[in-house]
Amino acid sequence: MKKNCLIAQSGGPTAVINSSAVGVAFESFRSDWIDRVYASENGILGVLTGKYFCLNDVDFEQLKRLKTTPSSAFGSCRHRLKDWREDESEYVQIFRFFQEKNIGYFFYIGGNDSMDTVMKLSSYSKEKQLDVIILGIPKTIDNDLALTDHCPGYGSAAKYIGTSLLEIYQDAHVYQSELVTIVEVMGRNAGWLAASSALAQYNGKRVVDLIYLPEIPFSMEQFLKDVKACFDKTGNVLIVVSEGIRDENGVYLSDSEPLSDGFGHQQLGGVGQRLKQEVMNHITQRVKCVEFNILQRCAAHCLSETDVEEAYKVGKEAVHYAENGKSGCMVGIRRVSDKPYLMKPDLFEIDTIANQEKKIPQKWIVSEGNYVTQECLDYMQPLIMGEKFPDYENGLPAFSVLKCGE
Repeated sequence: MKKNCLIAQSGGPTAVINSSAVGVAFESFRSDWIDRVYASENGILGVLTGKYFCLNDVDFEQLKRLKTTPSSAFGSCRHRLKDWREDESEYVQIFRFFQEKNIGYFFYIGGNDSMDTVMKLSSYSKEKQLDVIILGIPKTIDNDLALTDHCPGYGSAAKYIGTSLLEIYQDAHVYQSELVTIVEVMGRNAGWLAASSALAQYNGKRVVDLIYLPEIPFSMEQFLKDVKACFDKTGNVLIVVSEGIRDENGVYLSDSEPLSDGFGHQQLGGVGQRLKQEVMNHITQRVKCVEFNILQRCAAHCLSETDVEEAYKVGKEAVHYAENGKSGCMVGIRRVSDKPYLMKPDLFEIDTIANQEKKIPQKWIVSEGNYVTQECLDYMQPLIMGEKFPDYENGLPAFSVLKCGE
């Protein structure tokens, strides 16, 4: 007997999270095992509150346009489930919803915290012998999910960062006057986004002078020495720094208040402004600070075609794995070769993914701790290749907007 499937999105948005959802939806429409395709509003919270809608009833062109629509079309959340061994009330509610709606397949698209939810639901389902297949689909611009070669969402964010750094470089070199520009990008514990700024090059010559990553303890004294050396040499310095850099004691340099989200993660930001003040105090008064903030997450005007198509493919393959009874796993990406670049979807046990974190290998960071190696560049380069453009109306991108009940 056919069963229905449910798709939900969680965590921070990306430019291609909807492409994965479309991959799941379109392949589910073709499936001989799946009847109705539902979407939960605001992640697992939609299951708990009974807010959902049926994608079978949504206009096909609207769904198709989702592939190049950024952010989470179904809404997102940062809701942490308690351990079901301590409190199973939400689990009872979730699986009652699954039973009432004849949900046999649940696809959760998200990052590390979302994979924690997949792990807990899978564990509960297995313990209680409940007939629901649960699979995680990766997304995160941070690129920090374990085992998968990379995460859908990272390639487009990296393309945006590389593009923006080229534009900032152009702007900074208009005048003859000396200037230090500091660019702050996201990255709590893993510096993949900051590292992607190294992709910004002109004829093989890098435009970013210094890159500082969370993987390396930050020394203000060494930072000022690095900047002074570059400044004395060229008079124009471009620096990229992760928001999550910390000193040797593990203290964040961010000057923001230590607010936390539902998973206990500190909300960061402001490290660029602090470094700007230090440079002004010790090197030059001509300092600019640029903070990309949320701009790097959903830049659909700078989509990587590789990223969009891989996100779609991972969603599509998740349905095939589900049809074959695979549960309690995440559908990740395995790199088959670099030249030519080839990938294939692969299955990883969720227990080996959840609450783990993939950081930049130390061997991919130069010994001075202020840039990345060619090997890191070779890893990142294929992920930003190709362009995928959204539809345009009246000169601006036209995005698909879905609402509960439509």
